[in-house]
Amino acid sequence: MLQKIVRVCQVDMEKIAPQTGRWILTATILASSMAFIDGSALNIVLSDIQDGLNASGAEMLWIVDGYLLFLASLILVGGSLGDHLGRKRIFMIGIVLFTIASFLCGISPNTELMIVARMVQGVGGALMVPGSLAIISASFPPGERGKAIGTWSAFSSVTTVLGPVLGGAMAEVDFWRGIFFINIPLAVVALWILVNYVPESRDEQAKKLDLPGALLVTLGLAGLSYGFIEAPGQGFDNPGIIASLIVGFAALILFVMVESRSQHPMVPLRLFESPTFSGTNIMTFFLYGALAVATLFLPLNFAQVQDYRRIEISLALLPFVLSLTLLSRWAGTLVDRYGPRLPLTVGPAIVGTGFFAVTLPGLTNGFAEFWTTYFPGILIMGIGMGITVAPLTTAVMGSVSSRQAGVASGVNNAVARTAGVLAIAILGALALFSFRSALEDRTESIQLSQEERDTLKKNASDLGNTRPPESLDETAQSAIESAVRSAFVETFRLVLILTAILAWLSAALAWLTVDQRLVVLE
Repeated sequence: MLQKIVRVCQVDMEKIAPQTGRWILTATILASSMAFIDGSALNIVLSDIQDGLNASGAEMLWIVDGYLLFLASLILVGGSLGDHLGRKRIFMIGIVLFTIASFLCGISPNTELMIVARMVQGVGGALMVPGSLAIISASFPPGERGKAIGTWSAFSSVTTVLGPVLGGAMAEVDFWRGIFFINIPLAVVALWILVNYVPESRDEQAKKLDLPGALLVTLGLAGLSYGFIEAPGQGFDNPGIIASLIVGFAALILFVMVESRSQHPMVPLRLFESPTFSGTNIMTFFLYGALAVATLFLPLNFAQVQDYRRIEISLALLPFVLSLTLLSRWAGTLVDRYGPRLPLTVGPAIVGTGFFAVTLPGLTNGFAEFWTTYFPGILIMGIGMGITVAPLTTAVMGSVSSRQAGVASGVNNAVARTAGVLAIAILGALALFSFRSALEDRTESIQLSQEERDTLKKNASDLGNTRPPESLDETAQSAIESAVRSAFVETFRLVLILTAILAWLSAALAWLTVDQRLVVLE
């Protein structure tokens, strides 16, 4: 979605040379492609990463959430740093950090290095992601800015579509590490262009950095993420888990208090005085949290239980990406015709229906049955998001004064990413609990020694990759493998039903809080 931090430099700009404009667009598109490809390709190969690094289910969640944690916490600070220290400079630092971290991800021999590298990727992403549109907005005069942003958006859509295909192709040849290495040549070209052809820009009137706010929100999200992800393995009564959750909640409460008193808050709470702005951000939180979880568990279901080849997983998700992309432009006109409330109610309601639809198939015979099992639900998901994205952006930007539109868009972007962090942590933990319980129920009648049962219980943290104890005979191993598949299907259904409820709740909130007709406040 086109919800980046756009800070327009209030200076007199002459028309830039066409060649310079092309260089600027090339550099920003290449750098953005790194984040878009990485984000869309990772879930395709996540099961392969789990196999390759022998990662548990909790470690797999950290590989996803570690990146989102630092991206969500620092993305607003990244935009502010660019305003202060130079947009190109911070953008380049972000690219360098993201690329180094990508290289470390690609060579990781274990989960520990992978998780740390993913966290560094998140920091790099927080500096890089807001920089693309900020540089475009500062470099192009008003008469050319819309066309430039449109070009950037079009190429971003293409890379989002190519990401899953690229991930599937690399996993198909047993080279999942390639999704990280692909960033290196993109970064080298982008950095070369930035150094040689892109001018520097900054905002001399930029507000001060809100470092206390950034520290508190990072600590809060980290505390909650650790507490929920590790609770299935350690138990909610573990002192470390209790302390982590308390610290997380306390830090987020303090964050709100600090923001309310700060003269230069990273999240201006006064924006939430607008009912539409508050409503759109609350519905964003529920909808994008649900979407993050659904797009994590769908590929796992395909890979670990339904026996899809990796390229088939990529193709299975294309209806979602394509329908979202193709409908977004048309959906932008709905706000002009009907106001934001109707599309922001109908869209998430359709998304929730799609989430529910993919819970209906059980165990299938692979990709051959995709068109009659999962295709309808995935297509419905894409149609719903296609109807939602553009009206959501319009409602967020139009609910505040034009002077605050960039900040409002940035806050909404951060809310969406924060929702992903917390939803993956909480529903991921629920999935680990649910799978372990379901597997115990399904293996209760199988003759196992206590040692074998304990081993199976320990292995259950691997979700659909759970392996039977090696000491079992072929018949018992086959019975346990069947139990693992059915237990995962039960867990998948539970998680996706909850995401459907979150999406429907998002639709209800939109109906109750978003203005029927958009009133642009000045």
